[in-house]
Amino acid sequence: MFKKLKINTLLLFVPLTFLMFCFNSPKDDDEKMSTIMMSVQKTLSYLHYSPKPINDAYSQDVYAKYFEMTDPAKRYFLQSDMDEFSKHKTKLDDYLTRGDLVFYKLTIDRLYQRVDEIDKMTQDILAKPINLNEDETLILEPKIKKNPVNSKEQYNEWKKYIKYNILQEIETLNSKEESQKKKKDSVIKYKLQDTIKLNIKTQDEKIKFATDEVRDLLTDSFRRSKKVKKMDWFTRYMNAYTEVFDPHTNYYSPKDKEDFDTNFTGKVIGIGAIIQEKKGFLQLGQLTIGAPAWKSKQLSEGDKILKVKSKPSEEPVNVVGMLSDEAVRLIRGEKGVPVTLTVEKKDKTIKDVTMIREEVVIEDTFARSIIVNASDGKKYGFISLPGFNADFEDAKGRNASDDIKNELIKLKEQKVQGVILDLRNNGGGSLTEVGDIMGLFMNAGPYVQVKDGNGKIQTLKNKTNAPLWTGPLVIMQNELSASASEILAGAMQDYGRALVIGSPQSFGKGTVQTFVDLNRFLNTNDDFGSLKLTIQKFYRITGESTQRKGIVSDIQTNDYFTYAEIGERYDDYALAWDKIPAYSFTKGNYFNAAALEKSSAARMAKNKYYQLLLESAKWKENLDKEETIPLNITKFNDLMTQRKAQIEKFKSLDKFENGLKFALYQSEIDREKSDEVFKKKSENWVKNLTRDLYLQEAVNIVSEMK
Repeated sequence: MFKKLKINTLLLFVPLTFLMFCFNSPKDDDEKMSTIMMSVQKTLSYLHYSPKPINDAYSQDVYAKYFEMTDPAKRYFLQSDMDEFSKHKTKLDDYLTRGDLVFYKLTIDRLYQRVDEIDKMTQDILAKPINLNEDETLILEPKIKKNPVNSKEQYNEWKKYIKYNILQEIETLNSKEESQKKKKDSVIKYKLQDTIKLNIKTQDEKIKFATDEVRDLLTDSFRRSKKVKKMDWFTRYMNAYTEVFDPHTNYYSPKDKEDFDTNFTGKVIGIGAIIQEKKGFLQLGQLTIGAPAWKSKQLSEGDKILKVKSKPSEEPVNVVGMLSDEAVRLIRGEKGVPVTLTVEKKDKTIKDVTMIREEVVIEDTFARSIIVNASDGKKYGFISLPGFNADFEDAKGRNASDDIKNELIKLKEQKVQGVILDLRNNGGGSLTEVGDIMGLFMNAGPYVQVKDGNGKIQTLKNKTNAPLWTGPLVIMQNELSASASEILAGAMQDYGRALVIGSPQSFGKGTVQTFVDLNRFLNTNDDFGSLKLTIQKFYRITGESTQRKGIVSDIQTNDYFTYAEIGERYDDYALAWDKIPAYSFTKGNYFNAAALEKSSAARMAKNKYYQLLLESAKWKENLDKEETIPLNITKFNDLMTQRKAQIEKFKSLDKFENGLKFALYQSEIDREKSDEVFKKKSENWVKNLTRDLYLQEAVNIVSEMK
C-alpha cells in the first residue's frame, strides 16, 4: 500500500526543504554509496512515520538483519570472519550517519573471497567420488546452526550440502520413474526419453546423473554471485538499515524501482518475453501473446540469446554469461525504437530478429471475471483481482477500479445472482483505488482513516452514490491478502455490505508508503534510487488498526498458509497495533452473517476433502519445521518412502473437482477460436477454478444470501 509522493506534498514539504541540496555530485561508486547512506539516514530520521533513534541498539539490530539477509544459512562466512565483523556491531549507526563504507566493504570483499574459495572447494568435492553411505546429518534450521570454525569444517559442511542436493536429484528421478510406470501408455515413452537418452539404468548411473546436475546448478550459482556488482549488493546492505525501521521501508536502486513500476502498472516497453538463465546462457521463456516477440513468428521459447542490439546506431552486445536483469535492460527501451536479438534456435541455426518495442501489458496483473453456473441452476459472477494496480503517470492507463467496473458490467449483462470478489494473494497497491472500488458496490461513505507521524488523522471517503452492483457480495481472502485488500475487505465488512470468507485473519499490513526520490536531496542529475518510506498508518472506520491483526473473516476456513508463520505479526520490526476513535457510520442489514456461518460450518465439517486438506496442511507444516535430515542414502530413501506413504493418503486432493461449471464471455470465446495460446491460458485458469474447494464454498454462501 503506498501513495504517490505528490499526494503527500504538504506532509513532506518542510522536511524535504531542510534536506535539499545537502550533497554534491559523487565522483565514483564509493562516493555514490556514501552519499546514499547519508541521504537515507536523514530521510529515515525526518520523514518516517515512527523514526527510531540511530544509536548502538539500532546498530546491533541492523547488524543481525544484514547477516540474516547476506548469509542466512551460514554457509559462506567463517566464525573468524564473524568475530572480525562483530567489532563493528555497535558502530553501524555511526557509519550510516557519516556515510562510512568500512564495514560494507570489509564484509562484501570477504564475501567475494569466500564465494571464490567455495567455488573451488565444491569443484574439488565434486571431482572425487561421493560416498552416500556415510552416516551423516545435515542441519536445515539456520537458528540452530553455527558458522564453520575453519576451512576444513566449511569444506565438510559444503560436502554435506552437496550430498543433500544429489539425494534430492536422485529422488526426483525415482519419483519420475514411479510416476511414469504407473501410466501404462507412458512406460515406453519414459524409457525412450529418460533411460535411453540419459543412459540411466543403475543406481550408480543415477548418482552420476544427479551429481552432474548439482555441479551445473552450483556452477551457475557461483557464476551469478561473482557477477553481482558491489552496487547491487549495496542495495541489500541499505535494506538492513531500512527494514529495521519497519519491513515495508526499503531502498530501491534505479533498476529495482523500474521493476517495481513495471509490476505496479502492469506494463513495460519491450518485446514481451521472459528472459531466463540456464547453464551460462540466456534463453527466451514464455512469450506474451500479442507482443512484438510473439508477433515476429521467428522466436520461440527455449531460443538462446547470443547478442542484443539495443539501438540501430549501436553495435550488438554479447550477452552470453550476462545476468538476466542486465540483458533485460538492454532489451527494454523507448517505445517505437527497434531492438535486434541474435538467437540460436534449437536446430543450432543463428538468426537475427528485429522488433519494434511496444508497450507490453502484463495481463496477469489485472482483474478478470467468469460466469459460474452452480448446481442450483443459477449464475454467479466470479472476479479475480490480483492487485490494486494504478498508473499515476498516464491518465489513460489501466487501474483496478475501472477493470472491476468493466467486469461488473459484463456480469450484469449475464444476469448473475451474486458476485464473488477474490482478493486471495492480493498484496495491495494504490490506496485511492479502494474507495473507487467500494463505490461500485455501495453508496458514499468513509472507508479508511489515515494517521500521520504527527498524530493528524484524515478520513478518506467514497463520494459516489451510484453503485453498479447492489446484490449479494462475498469477498474471499487469505493470509497473503494485505494492505489495500484489507482496507476494502474491512470497510465492506464494517458496513455489512459483503461477507468476508477465508483464512482466520489476513496478513496485517496497516501502513502506507510513498516513494521519495533521493535525487531531490542532491545537487546532481544522477539517479541515486528511491526510498519506499512508511509515512502513515491506516485504521478501519471502527478505529481499529489492521496492523498485525489484519481482517478477521466472517466465515473462517483454514488453508495451507494457516499453519505457517505468514503475516505482519511474525516480523520483529513490524509496527504495533493500536486504536483511534471510531468514525460515525451506519451499518447495513444485507444478510444474516450468523446463519450463513452456521450453515457453512456444517458443510465444511462434512466435507471430507476439506478435512483431508487440513490434515495435509498440518503435515506439511511439520515437515517445514524439521531441523535435520539424514544424508545416508538408505536412511534418506527410507524417509522418502515414509513421506510418500503419507502423500499417498493425500493423493485424492489432486483429483478433487468442485462440480462448478464455468463459462467465458462470448467475446473471449471468439478470441479463443483465433488464438490457441490464449485458449490454453484460459483453459488452465478454468481448470484451477474447478479444483478450488474454497470457491465451491463461496458459491454455496453467496447462493444463500438474500
